[in-house]
Parts: sequence; C-alpha cells; structure tokens
Amino acid sequence: MKSKKDIKNIFNKLFLHFGHQHWWPADSPFEVVLGAILTQNTNWANVEKAINNLKKEKLITPKKIYHLHQNKLARLIKPAGYFNIKAKRIKNFINFVFSDYDGNIKKMFVQDIVTLRKSLLSVNGIGEETADSIILYAAALPIFVVDAYTKRIFTRLGFFKEESSYQDVQNFFMQNLPQDVKMFNEFHALIVRLAKELCLKNKPRCKLCPLK
Repeated sequence: MKSKKDIKNIFNKLFLHFGHQHWWPADSPFEVVLGAILTQNTNWANVEKAINNLKKEKLITPKKIYHLHQNKLARLIKPAGYFNIKAKRIKNFINFVFSDYDGNIKKMFVQDIVTLRKSLLSVNGIGEETADSIILYAAALPIFVVDAYTKRIFTRLGFFKEESSYQDVQNFFMQNLPQDVKMFNEFHALIVRLAKELCLKNKPRCKLCPLK
C-alpha cells in the first residue's frame, strides 16, 4: 500500500532533479483561463502562439473577448488546433462569467473550491482537468490537477490501476499531501516535465528516471 511518505518522497526527488518549474506562465488569471482551454489536445508551444495572437490584438480581457466575434476569435487561436471548437468553448466560458458574475472573474474566484468547481463544470467544454487547472493556477486555490501524465507515471509506479478514475487519483493526492497551492502547482509541473522528458508514453527512458 503506497503511503503519504511515498508520495512526498517522489515530490522531493523530482524537485531535486528538475528544480522550480515556474508554472503557469501567464500575465494574469484570465490568461491562465484561456491557456487552460486552449491547451486541450495540443502542446504548450501551440498555445503560446495562440495567446500571442490575442496579445497582439490586445484582447486578453473578458470584456474584449465577450465582444469579439467568434469567427475572429477562432482565426486568432488557430495555432492551438481545433480552433472552432475552442473558440466556442472560450465563448461559453465568457458568456457564463458575464451572466453569473457580471463579467468579473474575481467574483467567481471568491467562491469555495466545491462551489467554484461545480460552476466551472457546468460550462460546456470545461472538463475536470480544465476546471481544476483554472482553480489551481488562476484562482490560486488548493486542488490537485490530474492529467494523462499523472496517470501514466503513477500507474507505472504502482499507485493506481489503468482503470482508476480521475476522482480516485485526485483524492489520493489530496488526502496524502498538505493542502498547499504552491506544492500542488509545483508537483503537477514536475510531473509534466518528467512525462515529457523521460516517462514517455512509448519507449520510456527509465534508466535516466530520478525515481528509479
């Protein structure tokens, strides 16, 4: 049975090996929200291109996106892929913020985690990982983000089974780590780093893994 000590030991080894990851790279909470939606099914390099297109047009505010035509939004975020779908999802989120919080995401972020998460998941196109990324990185509230990398690494380490649910995996981290925003932020970023560089989906580089 994997313990609280095991999970903390993994964090310490990853941090010692990779160092501070400085994640999430954004100039504002709203930019984090956009990035969380745009990063669905693509890599961060493509998200950065899409974000930069919006920045060039000075559109990184809820109000400006709210008044922007969806077709133009889709053209600007094209580098992120699935741009028509993602433009609709961003619009869904913006419309939700304006209808429920007067267009002010700060009003949304003062809610407790359970209420905020439920609200975000009610928005079409916002799933668990995206909602939790918004809660952790934009609202700065302590919730552990689970992604495919997390499941891949910790299934290989024997913490979970392949069929373990998002909630099962998240609950394990939440129950065995201090409820600390900075730690959750750093841990998730380190997991992503490990998965991208060493714990690859195919042909993992196990001999180089700091967790071996």
